[in-house]
Amino acid sequence: MPETTRPRRRRIRRAVIAGTTALTLAAGGGSAWALDRFVVDHVEISDVAAYEAAQSTGTDASAVSTGGTVTGTSYTSDGASVELSTVVTGSGDSTVTYYVADVTLTDATVLRSAFANNQFGTNIIDETSDIAEQNGAVFAVNGDYYGFRDTGIVIRNGVVYRDEGARQGLAFYRDGTVRVYDETATTAAELVADGVWNTLSFGPAIVEDGEVVDGIEDVEIDTNVGNHSIQGDQPRTAVGVVDDNHLVFVVVDGRSPGYSEGVTLTELAAIMQDLGATTAYNLDGGGSSTLYFDGEVVNDPLGKGAERGTSDILYIAG
Repeated sequence: MPETTRPRRRRIRRAVIAGTTALTLAAGGGSAWALDRFVVDHVEISDVAAYEAAQSTGTDASAVSTGGTVTGTSYTSDGASVELSTVVTGSGDSTVTYYVADVTLTDATVLRSAFANNQFGTNIIDETSDIAEQNGAVFAVNGDYYGFRDTGIVIRNGVVYRDEGARQGLAFYRDGTVRVYDETATTAAELVADGVWNTLSFGPAIVEDGEVVDGIEDVEIDTNVGNHSIQGDQPRTAVGVVDDNHLVFVVVDGRSPGYSEGVTLTELAAIMQDLGATTAYNLDGGGSSTLYFDGEVVNDPLGKGAERGTSDILYIAG
């Protein structure tokens, strides 16, 4: 049986790992193009908070503190509850360590998204903990790293930012339902009209109707340079749906023999099934996989006491 323990708590050393930079500098004659495409910031909206305020009404316009209380590894408020736990399985170099956040919402819009540096565009990054702190989060996980690509449907906090359907997405609705959908079969405007509050564009879906999805080990999210494959034992982040307004978030550490080797997508799906998820969706993983709670990073994103920059988070304000 897996060993369940309280989450380890640590203050992560600040270090953005610029792996893409190293890759593109080695690209020879194409390095200038690659740097522009994958490294240089391209800001489309310079003040997201102001943009959302102009597009939204009422409490949709800004993060709302849920005014709760943290007790150890639990958070409780009128708007949300979060319970953290740590699970360790295996032994030796086959050890796997993952962190679970069981989240219940009384209002689905309490789960919000935030962008790095309060800006929208490509290649804009900051560490998950910094984005969380800037938005008053008590709980946060990394999102889908929308800023690595220029495709996908991006709806955040009820506001449309991008409408370039390309892959299987995940939609969070205002009524608390969460659904996997085909981005190419709809539009952002139609989704908002139907009550979508947030979307994620990464994937794949790993559990549907309570069953592990076939073929997930063969999926490629992106085919551009530096991000061909998400297969094998990797650090992972995923969200699962237990019921309306009842979610589970899982962050798996990896690439650290003896502490945590990571998991495959099929193993991640099995974890979500064991937690009662009938739907589960894979988010950006690798060094991006980060769980933040009550002012600290709970996991060890890179196995080195450091975080990697990302473009966005999902969070609950404290």
